[in-house]
Amino acid sequence: MNGWATAGTDAPEEARTPDEVRSPEDVRAAYAEIRAWLTQTPHDRLQLKRREAEVLFRRIGITFAVYGEGGDPERILPFDLVPRIVTGEEWSTLSRGLAQRVRALNAFLTDIYHGQDILKAGIVPPDLVLRNVGYLPQMQGLKVPGNVYTHIAGIDLVRTDENDFFVLEDNVRTPSGVSYMLENRDVMMRLFPDLLSAHQVRPVDHYPSSLRDTLCSVAPPNMAAGQPTVVLLTPGIYNSAYYEHTFLADQMGVELVEGPDLFVSENKVFMRTTEGPKRVDIIYRRIDDAFLDPLVFRPDSQLGVPGLIDAYRAGNVTLANAVGTGIADDKMIYTFVPDMIRFYLGEEPLLNNVPTRWCGRNDDCRYVLEHLDELVVKEVRGSGGYGMLVGPKSTRAEQAAYAERIKANPEDFIAQPTLALSTCPTLVEEGVAPRHVDLRPFLLVGANGVSLVPGGLTRVALKKGSLVVNSSQGGGTKDTWVLAR
Repeated sequence: MNGWATAGTDAPEEARTPDEVRSPEDVRAAYAEIRAWLTQTPHDRLQLKRREAEVLFRRIGITFAVYGEGGDPERILPFDLVPRIVTGEEWSTLSRGLAQRVRALNAFLTDIYHGQDILKAGIVPPDLVLRNVGYLPQMQGLKVPGNVYTHIAGIDLVRTDENDFFVLEDNVRTPSGVSYMLENRDVMMRLFPDLLSAHQVRPVDHYPSSLRDTLCSVAPPNMAAGQPTVVLLTPGIYNSAYYEHTFLADQMGVELVEGPDLFVSENKVFMRTTEGPKRVDIIYRRIDDAFLDPLVFRPDSQLGVPGLIDAYRAGNVTLANAVGTGIADDKMIYTFVPDMIRFYLGEEPLLNNVPTRWCGRNDDCRYVLEHLDELVVKEVRGSGGYGMLVGPKSTRAEQAAYAERIKANPEDFIAQPTLALSTCPTLVEEGVAPRHVDLRPFLLVGANGVSLVPGGLTRVALKKGSLVVNSSQGGGTKDTWVLAR
């Protein structure tokens, strides 16, 4: 038998059955066909298909980069053949909650760069915003096209039981990973078309055209006549997400450019082409704020475009995502999103935050230091799974060293309980076994509101017992199947 009970046979049967699969009666209906498929397919055939998937990824060139570890930094992102299933009803609930959250985040960004009502009302402490490195005074009072700051958002979710999803993190600055969502689906369609068809999986391949339509909907007020010209601005080949930049530019049918390919004249942005300068109206930028314009931010930046922010202020170009959105990625600001929903939308949050303690508060800091062995502790502005402590998986020496870091700069750390993250069946060397997963759906926000493709990037912690799903920390990905029914 090649079910998920074959790997790690020292564990009880229930512990070896992924909890996203279980129901009180046995197996959730959504996973019944997947279980039958895994049971009927020999292990060696699954491993052969996994190797075929690796060949496809290498041929296509789907890579990510990890620098500083020696060897070739370009790596193939590990891909698991066993899909993650989300029912139509579950997706409907998630969609409403995610759209609500992104609307509130956009309202927050609009507010803090204009009237700052939420700060005046005392709901968010002003110092947490105005002294935050993610807050850019240069954006104060600048009206962005369509009042949209968060054109592209990736919201990280974790499931803790059959009915409960929690928001783990908001990514509204330069969220990445959507190319893997699209390529994962393409590979699954090549390898297992009958399985996909049998499940009536909702498509995701319209994302690039939806992204372009969203960007065009927020063209600048002073754009050139005709259809807006869109480009994707990349830092270049040494960026860890460069593959995604090239992929999305190609799929949208827009030019992939680097800083030197653009210039500003009379507060308008132009692209250098073989036929002469061409006006640019919309820039989907994958460069951090600090490097966008050396005349306004870092003067040593070679990645950006001198004068870009003046063109932005003049209403001659749209930047997506808007400059200054990084403040909403801050893990301390995250704790106030439920309050933002109530304040701006007059609604109760449909999706819950993970309970979070901030070490900048004395009582919270004392509790965190006393319970390091139970908590997950993160840097407030950390990313990629770096700089965190997973208490239950750490040694006493690691906890002691981390405690010293917290004591030195307590305001730089938050702590959350170690949630019982859900597990999905995952193909490992020994067979099929439970591995912890999260989910990053991608939302688009334009002049016509919020939309999202039915799916997302499921990241999986491939190491047994690990809760860290980041690719840079040994994680992989799965295709996410949202069922039509």
